[in-house]
Amino acid sequence: MHTVAQVLIGAVAALHAYFLVLEMFLWERPPGRALSGFDADTAKLTAPLAANQGLYNGFLAAGLVWALVIGSLATQVFFLVCVIVAGLYGAATANRRILLAQALPGAAALGAALLAA
Repeated sequence: MHTVAQVLIGAVAALHAYFLVLEMFLWERPPGRALSGFDADTAKLTAPLAANQGLYNGFLAAGLVWALVIGSLATQVFFLVCVIVAGLYGAATANRRILLAQALPGAAALGAALLAA
């Protein structure tokens, strides 16, 4: 179960690194615009906000990678709970898809990490 937990945590970290790229660098291009559904003008206006979101997603990814490297369950739990809370908040305030794209993978990784402990 330990290996499954590590793989799931790594996948959540990779997912957040992907969000970083979409939000910080591709927001005004087709991949990022497909994510937001914004037209070109709205994407341009919201790009600074998206870049800020992307930076936070990068912090989550970095924290999860750090937690894997040091092997700390407490650090893994902390960052996975942050992912889940961000996903729940995003689903409640922005788009319900965030629940499936962010909170669910985080919860699966958290469950696996706790079972492996």
